[in-house]
Amino acid sequence: MSGDRGASVCVAATLAVAHEFADVRLTLVGREADLRRELPRRVPANVGCLYAADVVEMADHPRDALRRKKDSSMRRALDLVKSRAAHACVSAGNTGALMATAHFVLKMIPGVERPAIVSSIPSRGGHTFMLDLGANATCTPAQLRQFALMGAVLAAEQGAGAARPRVGLLNIGEEEIKGNEVVQAAHLLLAASDLNYVGFVEGHDIFADTVDVVVTDGFTGNVALKTMEGAARLIADALREEFTRGAGRKLGALLAGPALKALRTRLDPRRYNGASMVGLNGIVIKSHGGADAFAFQRAIEVAILEARNGLPARIEERLFSPAAS
Repeated sequence: MSGDRGASVCVAATLAVAHEFADVRLTLVGREADLRRELPRRVPANVGCLYAADVVEMADHPRDALRRKKDSSMRRALDLVKSRAAHACVSAGNTGALMATAHFVLKMIPGVERPAIVSSIPSRGGHTFMLDLGANATCTPAQLRQFALMGAVLAAEQGAGAARPRVGLLNIGEEEIKGNEVVQAAHLLLAASDLNYVGFVEGHDIFADTVDVVVTDGFTGNVALKTMEGAARLIADALREEFTRGAGRKLGALLAGPALKALRTRLDPRRYNGASMVGLNGIVIKSHGGADAFAFQRAIEVAILEARNGLPARIEERLFSPAAS
């Protein structure tokens, strides 16, 4: 019901996933009139609906959404996960409200202090997982260590770095003397852990094949993510302008077409849509608010993968393993 485009994107993506994954049951949660308007006459057998009377708007304060909108589509979807009627919840809605409501409804995995938002970033080696991307503006060294552990579990489950993903701590330099007190203390904790910790990394390392998981606080991570998105748009716009500046360049664009198409596919941000809210006692995937049907489909596929891998249970198991203590 939320995001920039509402039910039309969610329904189209759900129908596409339903045809691709016949063994997955999908439940659309939202206002009855909105869902009926978007659904075809013949709905796939593995798609159902749960109607909700209210909607959390993008401008709603998280506290108000939690207290006053108990019959919202967001709340009812999370209730399905809590009751184990669903394995995961996917939403393109208000990030703050989703985090606050998920935290209240699902609670935390025992031993985890704070949830973190993690997503994959395209890199030379395929992709890099980065967290936190906005859930926690400030973090303690112990919380950063937990983020590193959860990110490593996620990366291992999704095939990055095999069973020993390389973990780096984002800093303003790779030298041991760089960084504030929190980063320095977290560095010591990570160095003493059994994680495959490679030390401090800088912003450019996110895109290099030198690290699989990059750990930082939510303030820095969110600024970095938005900077990446802005830089990607700038490069795309600049290429478009230059390749349409005169007949000669248009011919050059035609000749370079296959390479440009491959590059566009490789760096398409829609392919990396679907950020995990790790640390919660249940799977919650946050889609970009501006996602189209292809991007939202990707977010649903991320949820399916995490559900099949049992990610929360894997994180809890890792937290209480003797090596993690």
